[in-house]
This record gives sequence, C-alpha cells and structure tokens, in this order.
Amino acid sequence: MTATSEPILEVDGLVKHYPLTQGVLFRKQVGAVKAVDGVDFTLHRGETLGIVGESGCGKSTVAKMLCNLERPTAGSIRFKGEDITRLSGRALKAVRRNIQMVFQDPYTSLNPRMTVGDIVGEPYDIHPEVAPRGDRRRRVQELLDVVGLNPEYINRYPHQFSGGQRQRIGIARGLALRPEIIVADEPVSALDVSVQAQVINLLDRLQSEFELSYVFIAHDLSIVRHISDRVGVMYLGRIVEIGRDAEIYDHPTHPYTQALLSAVPVPDPEAREHRERIILTGDVPSPTDIPSGCRFRTRCWKAQERCAREVPALAVPAAFRDVSGPAAHDSACHFAAEGQMAAARDEDGNGPG
Repeated sequence: MTATSEPILEVDGLVKHYPLTQGVLFRKQVGAVKAVDGVDFTLHRGETLGIVGESGCGKSTVAKMLCNLERPTAGSIRFKGEDITRLSGRALKAVRRNIQMVFQDPYTSLNPRMTVGDIVGEPYDIHPEVAPRGDRRRRVQELLDVVGLNPEYINRYPHQFSGGQRQRIGIARGLALRPEIIVADEPVSALDVSVQAQVINLLDRLQSEFELSYVFIAHDLSIVRHISDRVGVMYLGRIVEIGRDAEIYDHPTHPYTQALLSAVPVPDPEAREHRERIILTGDVPSPTDIPSGCRFRTRCWKAQERCAREVPALAVPAAFRDVSGPAAHDSACHFAAEGQMAAARDEDGNGPG
C-alpha cells in the first residue's frame, strides 16, 4: 500500500443535489437534498484512500459518481487527467473498464438467476476485446481461484454460497477487466467479524498482485485504519479532515473526527478507563436544510459566532502552518486543535481490526 506521487484520480468540487419538487401537473422545484456538497480529494497510483463518516453523510453517493452510476450536479472527476463527467458513449465505456466497484451487500448485488460463471464473466460480454469467447471460462476459473474460491464452483448459483463467499464473487467480478481503480463501498459491513478480516486481507493481497488503487468507503474506523494509506472524514456532504492514517487517528484536529475516534472501542480496560469520551449533542442536520457557515457547528462544543458566518476551508489550520508534524494536515475548522484520543494500538503499532 505504498503510494507514489502520481495522481490517478482527481476529484474537484464534486456536488450531487437531488431536487425536491411540488405539484402534479405543474411541478416546480422547492428545494434540494444536498447529498454531496463540494468534495475534493486526490487518489494516487497504488494508494488506498479510506472515506469514513456517519450514515447519510454522502459516502455511497461519492462512490456512485466515481463509477459514473450517478451524474454529478457540478464538479469534476479526472481519471489520468481526463474529466470523466463529460464523457459519454464509447469514451465513457472505455473509462468504466478501468474503474470498477465492489458493492456493500453481497446478497443483492449478485443476480440469483445467473451462475457464478455468468456473473464473473458478464464484463467480458460488455468488453469482448478483453477476453476471446473461447477463453472466458478459463479466465473466470482463474479469477475464482485468485479470490480463494474453488474453480469448480463456476456452475453454482449465489444462494449456494455464504455471505463471505458471495463477496469474493463480487470482488472477482470487479477484477475481471483488470481495472486500475476499485471503489469498495462498505464491502465488509454486511459480513461477520471473522469473515471481515478475511475479505480485508484478500483486498490487501490483491492490491499488490493487480497493482490496484482503492477508494475504500466504510463507517468502521478500525477497519479503515487497517487498510488505508490516507483517510478522509466526511460530514453532511463534505470532507472535513483528510490526511495520512497516522495523522488522522493519532493527531486529529477537527472536533468531529475527535468525537468519532472517542467512540471507537478500546480493548485495553486501563486505557478505556482513562480515555475521554466525547458525546455529541443534537441530531445531524437535514441535508435539505444545511446550517450556514460550518455545517458541524450545531453539534460542536467549540462553535463561536464566526462559525455561523464563515465556511471553513479544507486546508492546514493556521495554528499548524508554520510547524512540521502530524498535526499539519488539512482540516476544515476555524478552531482546529490537536487531540490525542485515537483508537488503541496493539503491540505491533497497528489499530484494532
């Protein structure tokens, strides 16, 4: 999981608003659900970028836009310098071959009427230039073997597999076209804990074997730390803090990130006893009525009058611009301050999971 300096995917000002309409005969827009409201990040070749946040913050919508399953309202997604949001037809089809997705639910993402061979081999029907028709069965069996399934299972149906095996089938399907980027949208959230570890280790191994770059979306902070090189924290449609995994987990500067990390279970009873727990008050605002200024201010214990007037930029906070260190990473907070309340680390220095 070593990233190079070469960016393979650049996301700039990404926005997705779903219109709210009124009326029957004469429909008019009366508002919008601001699912994603200005997201910026860069994915480097060979890197894993983790995106975390509460349910409803826009993570899955970002994933769908990266794969062009949803068209953005505004902003750009540049793959190797080319804005894929402006593509259509054959040009878009060619790019989609290089950006594949692994879905959250291994039960509903596989067609129950198709065999495993048909499911994993279906990308070859859409992109016949990748594999000649006579060579497809062998290719599918090789992919099943790569993800840890018996190649003889090629004629079985999805209902004959466990949840972890179904997710492996989904991963094999995502690898069929030898993509450069895999967008994994909470790929282990529907699995048992023991199976989660197996799938995460499989993704880790496949990254080096197939030279993949990952956008890994999850709400489990310990899993994201285990697999990610960099982590972006989302809140209400925007990224509020982004940096290397050690920067985010050991030196968070945004109050929301600090609150999330304080909720991560710690296996050491002594460390758990002395750790400060941050309890956020109030509910997450509706994406149809986002607060002015900083969107986290309605739940933030640091909020002041400035927070209601000015939208904080996602940049290195002023307090850390003249110093070097792990706290000097991008954070969208007017009063960012370093907090050391990360999840407990094991003897090897790794986070839980």
